[in-house]
Amino acid sequence: MKVAFATTDGVNVDEHFGRSGLFAVYEISARGYELVENRKFAEGKDKAVEDTKGNEVEHDNIMRNKVDRLSDCKIIFFTNIGSPSAARLVNKGLMPVKVKKVGPIENELEKLMDTINASPPPWLKKILNGK
Repeated sequence: MKVAFATTDGVNVDEHFGRSGLFAVYEISARGYELVENRKFAEGKDKAVEDTKGNEVEHDNIMRNKVDRLSDCKIIFFTNIGSPSAARLVNKGLMPVKVKKVGPIENELEKLMDTINASPPPWLKKILNGK
C-alpha cells in the first residue's frame, strides 16, 4: 500500500495539502516501509494553488489534478487541508490524515506500522483488505 506525506524537505510532515509542492510517497508492507519517490507538483509551495484561490474553475482543476496524481496512495498525511480537498480525497477512496504537529515522516510511518500490527481501526482494515 502506498501512502503520501505533504512535505517541504522530504523528511518532515510539515505542509498544508493544497500548498504542498512535494509529497514523499512510501510503500508499506508487512516487512516495513520504503521511500518509493518524491512526487513534485512545484518548486517550494504550490503557487498555482495559491494564485487561483479566487478563480473557482481553475483552482478546482488544479486541486482535482493533485488528487488524481496521488490516487494510487491510500493514505495522505498533511498538517492541514480544506474541506473541498478532503472531500475529493475521500471521494477517490483515499484517507486524509491530519498530523497533530509537524514532525518526521518516519515517526508517522512507525505509528502507522504499529497500528497496522496491533489493532487497526475499521477504516484502515478496509484499506488493508483492498476495499
